[in-house]
Amino acid sequence: MKISEFQNLIKELYHTKDSKRGIDRTFIWFVEEVGELAGAIRSGKNMGEEFADVLAWLLSLANLCNVDVEEEVKAKYPGVCVKCNSNPCICREVEEVM
Repeated sequence: MKISEFQNLIKELYHTKDSKRGIDRTFIWFVEEVGELAGAIRSGKNMGEEFADVLAWLLSLANLCNVDVEEEVKAKYPGVCVKCNSNPCICREVEEVM
């Protein structure tokens, strides 16, 4: 399934409810799903399900903001790294302490 197909499906299924909830409250739901994904990654359980939920809520937000995610992805990530213009990326990594 293409991103646009999934975004359209999410719009068909949930746009009426999302519109009533609004952008701010939908964003809060999205953040909660990101938190659930973090827990799934830490536990190693239900990761696929949580990735799918995060993507669905992200697309709900995009629909509310009238953003075509597939078009934006194509424009932002043209098949090469946006910094070094290489595929694969050859940018020097900066190690971060977590």
